[in-house]
Amino acid sequence: MAPHPVIQAIIDFSAGAIGGTACVLSGQPFDTTKVKMQTFPTMYRGFIHCFTSTFRQVGLRGLYKGSSPALIANISENAVLFLSYGLCQDAIRFVSRTEKGASLSDIQKASAGSLASIFSSMAICPTELVKCRLQAMHEMEASGRITSGQRSTVWAVVKTVLKTDGPLGFYQGLTSTMVREIPGYFCFFGAYEMCRSKFAQHMGTDKDSIGVLPLMFSGGFGGACLWLMVYPIDCVKSRIQVYSLAGRQEGFMKTFMGIIRTEGFTALYSGLTPTMIRTFPANGALFLAYEVSRKFMMKTAGE
Repeated sequence: MAPHPVIQAIIDFSAGAIGGTACVLSGQPFDTTKVKMQTFPTMYRGFIHCFTSTFRQVGLRGLYKGSSPALIANISENAVLFLSYGLCQDAIRFVSRTEKGASLSDIQKASAGSLASIFSSMAICPTELVKCRLQAMHEMEASGRITSGQRSTVWAVVKTVLKTDGPLGFYQGLTSTMVREIPGYFCFFGAYEMCRSKFAQHMGTDKDSIGVLPLMFSGGFGGACLWLMVYPIDCVKSRIQVYSLAGRQEGFMKTFMGIIRTEGFTALYSGLTPTMIRTFPANGALFLAYEVSRKFMMKTAGE
């Protein structure tokens, strides 16, 4: 018997939060490297140089810079995303006149994920802004964009944003976040569900019984498709959020055209290597933690 809709919503929300935690703990060092390379592409020769330089300068702590807002960002994003994903699946059933509780096709699930990302964008934008600024603080000081000695703590960044831009300052980069999330999560959920379907077909079983490794691979494949689709948009978003710390208030199109004009199209793909390396362990951990915890809670609620 299916749980009550409120219980179902709580299960989806909780499983998403658990998945978000697993995602950050397994992928944060690669995310830090990605943000540094996106915002200061000429400062590093490549992924290994950026990774080792950061480790040499500030140790392992430097690679986990911004972990607190990243945890808050990912827990809130994935909790809202998977809660909305469940509700948006019901909306897709309603629009397509499918009966409640009926299974959806992979494309319909991808559409539900895309729709759900509108809500998760609102949750992730403020915390991602704080995370990106913390991750690129060293480079901002080294390039002279901000004065050295500014305290690089979560609370210091929050106070700076509130003082200079007010509460709405946390939503700098919201447009580019939404432009990134809507097509990105269509690919993310579409690729994940399609990959699970292929494994199930090949193994002659259902999608929920394919095992840990195929499940993690499907999550990683979904993440890889998302990033290949939206990486240039994410690069622009990181620039907007980090450079606004130095008082540069520029919109999405102006920043996008400025990067192409001054640095060339390849600058939009700075930091792609650590992102693609990160996507398999991080998104594999995300979906494994989500599916396992959701299944456990569904079973407990049904007893």
